[in-house]
Amino acid sequence: MRSLDAIEKEWARKKPVKFDVGDSVDVHVKIIEGDRERIQIFAGVVIAKRHEGLSETFTVRRMVQGEGVERIFPVNSPRVVDVVVKKKGNVRRAKLHYLRDRVGRGTRVEEKLGAEKESGAAPAGKTPEAPKVEKKPEPAAPAK
Repeated sequence: MRSLDAIEKEWARKKPVKFDVGDSVDVHVKIIEGDRERIQIFAGVVIAKRHEGLSETFTVRRMVQGEGVERIFPVNSPRVVDVVVKKKGNVRRAKLHYLRDRVGRGTRVEEKLGAEKESGAAPAGKTPEAPKVEKKPEPAAPAK
């Protein structure tokens, strides 16, 4: 154990977010404008993860008006409020920098099959169904 691990533990995120390279994510970022705070969502594909521990970062890429935009986020930053995984990606590389050279449909990442079963989440746009309960017929009242 390193001597800095005890100090870094108090700054680390309490509930680490589980996501991998290739996943489509929504990053909720706290933006401060003057005396107001708001949450802005940066949606895209995770193309890289770096380091471990307190200095861990991830890079998210998205297309805005035909132009590629990349943003690097520290995992343990208090400005990063939440990271929501929209789709799990099926990739075979640790870094997806080759997506920078691609245009249009070539930038799509294949979706991992069965990812909804792993995470326990319902598929997008569908709500989990409640179990069906059969009603027992009530006994007829005796005729008078």
